[in-house]
Amino acid sequence: MSEDKPKPIRRKTTGLGRGLDALLGEAINERPAVSDIQVGEAQSSLQRRKPTHSIIMIAIGDISPHPDQPRRHFDDEQLNELAQSIAQHGIIQPIVLRPFEGRYQLVAGERRWRAAQRARLHEVPAIVKPFTNKETIEIALIENIQREDLNPIEEAEAYLRLSEDFGYNHSELAKLVDKSRSHVTNMLRLVDLESSVRDLVIGGKISMGHARALLKSDNMGDLAQQIVKKGLSVRQTEALARREKPQRKNLKQLKSVPQEASADIKAIENHLGDLLGLKVNIEQGKNAASGTVTFEYKSLDQLDMLCQRLTGEPF
Repeated sequence: MSEDKPKPIRRKTTGLGRGLDALLGEAINERPAVSDIQVGEAQSSLQRRKPTHSIIMIAIGDISPHPDQPRRHFDDEQLNELAQSIAQHGIIQPIVLRPFEGRYQLVAGERRWRAAQRARLHEVPAIVKPFTNKETIEIALIENIQREDLNPIEEAEAYLRLSEDFGYNHSELAKLVDKSRSHVTNMLRLVDLESSVRDLVIGGKISMGHARALLKSDNMGDLAQQIVKKGLSVRQTEALARREKPQRKNLKQLKSVPQEASADIKAIENHLGDLLGLKVNIEQGKNAASGTVTFEYKSLDQLDMLCQRLTGEPF
C-alpha cells in the first residue's frame, strides 16, 4: 500500500479585493516546510540565481527597498521586537521580490526585511516574480492594508499614486482594496491637508475624523494645534470649522436641536465608515434614543470582513 502524500498547506483567504493570491499565484499558497528550503544550497552569486515562483533564499545585501512603498513610517520599538522574534524563530512568511537592475527590489515585506537586518541574518526566504510597476504598487498597498500597517496619509498617497500614474478611478480603487467608494474618496481628500496637519495625522496626534473636519477650515494649521493642545473631539472640531464660515441670515430660522443631532449622527456615520471601509447609514427613530444602522457591502468578502470585526474574530 502506498503512503498518502501530505497535502499542501493552504493559506486562509484574506477577503480583500483581488487579494495577494491573485497577484502572487499559487506559490504563496503552497509554501514548502522549512526543512524543504535548502539554505545551504542557496547560490551566493546574484547572476547565478534565476527568478522563480518558489521560495528561495536571497542575500539581504542583494535587496533594495522600493522607493514608492506606501508605508513610509516604521515604529522603532516594534521593529526591535520583530527582530528579536526573527532571531529566535526565523522568518515564517517569505518576503516578495522582483528582479530589478541586476538586484532584487522589495515588493512586500519591507518590515520583515528591516527586522532581519537588525537580527543580523545574512539571507531571507523570498518569492521572486517579474512584477510590473503597477503590480508592485498594488501588492504593496494590499498587503499593508490587510495588516492595517498604513496610517491614513500613507493610504491616501498610495491611492493618489495609483490614480495619477496608472489611471485608476475611485470605483476601481475601491474594488482593488475591497473598500467602499466613499471611503476611497474621503481618503484621497486627505492629500489636500497642509503639511503640518499631515504630520499630526501621521504621528497619531489627530485622527482621520479630525483631519476631515479640518478640510472645511480656512485656517486648518491653527485649528489643528488647538485640537492637540485642548484635546478637542471631532464633534468640537467640526463646530469650530463651521464657525469660520460666513453665517447666512436664514440659518437663524432653523431649529438648533435637529442641526446638532444631524451633525452628531453624520460624525458617527463617518467614524464607523472609516473604521470598516464600508458605507454606513444611521436613521433616527421617532425619538433620539432609537434608530437603525445600515452597513452597505458589495461582496461576500466585505460581509465576511464585517462579521469578523463585529464578532472580534481574527482575520
